[in-house]
Amino acid sequence: MRELAQPRVIHRRRAPVGRGDAVYPAYWVAAALLLAATALRVPLGQPAAIAAMTILFIGGGLPHGAYDIALLRRIVSVDRSRLAVTVGGYAAIAVLTAMLWMAFPLVALVLFLTVAAVHFGEDWQMLDEPLLRSAAGAAVIAAPTIGHQADVSMLFVEMSDARASVIAQIITAAAPVTLLVTAVGIAVSWRDGSRHWAAAMALCLLLLMILPPVAGFALFFVFLHSPRHLAQTRVILRDMTQARWLMTGAALSGSAILGWWVLHRLGSSRIDQNMVAQAFQLLASVAVPHLLLSRWLEDRLHRPESPNPMPSRVETAP
Repeated sequence: MRELAQPRVIHRRRAPVGRGDAVYPAYWVAAALLLAATALRVPLGQPAAIAAMTILFIGGGLPHGAYDIALLRRIVSVDRSRLAVTVGGYAAIAVLTAMLWMAFPLVALVLFLTVAAVHFGEDWQMLDEPLLRSAAGAAVIAAPTIGHQADVSMLFVEMSDARASVIAQIITAAAPVTLLVTAVGIAVSWRDGSRHWAAAMALCLLLLMILPPVAGFALFFVFLHSPRHLAQTRVILRDMTQARWLMTGAALSGSAILGWWVLHRLGSSRIDQNMVAQAFQLLASVAVPHLLLSRWLEDRLHRPESPNPMPSRVETAP
């Protein structure tokens, strides 16, 4: 007797909590306000507005990586000595990245853009194709060059040196491809049910092309990217009291800012740029260890034997 054919089972990647279809109401409010400001010709590209947006994306975005060590302690059983080594290694990577800005700023800029593209692509875990996720992450960086290439180029130069303008030109040339591939990703997300996220990202990419670069980045980083990571972290660290949660985020974010300020004071004049450039350099310095640890922890969380299995999504208001 012939054996019955077994049905083929396709295991789709689960969207981690906070990274499925969750889009928070504050995003729509912020996007509406920025659209209104643009319609009313509010000068969002003026120094005062840029400084306000810089403070916003540092204060609202930096804390989402402040819980990496707490997540490590929750997910992996480590004794005090191993924890100390891990914390030391995490801090060392951040310091080395900061020093890279002092010694080889152009290399540091390329590293930052690469890490940012990969990290932002992690928000698209509802997509099975790595190419789509990587392109979606890169599109966040490329979209501002469509309408504001000169501003992006100037920012890169201020973060690095005059040669960085070539990087801006390369990103501008690649922008149509990344946006086209991301449009496919948005369509796939919409088809598979992640409609809130698909609509939010479509609008965000449009605003990244229209708004001044710092304002567009603040919208994405503070109101789309960071809340999804924080939601995931809050579920895993659900027994942490609200007071401790807030204190941890504020203390570690403040420590990162203080550490950057100390290095800046002790370092060479090569990193003596304006506030916006230094803010992005600070983000770059903490982004590298954050990416490395978050990817490793996410892999652990999706193992069947994980003590803290990752829920498929966080339910939020549309």
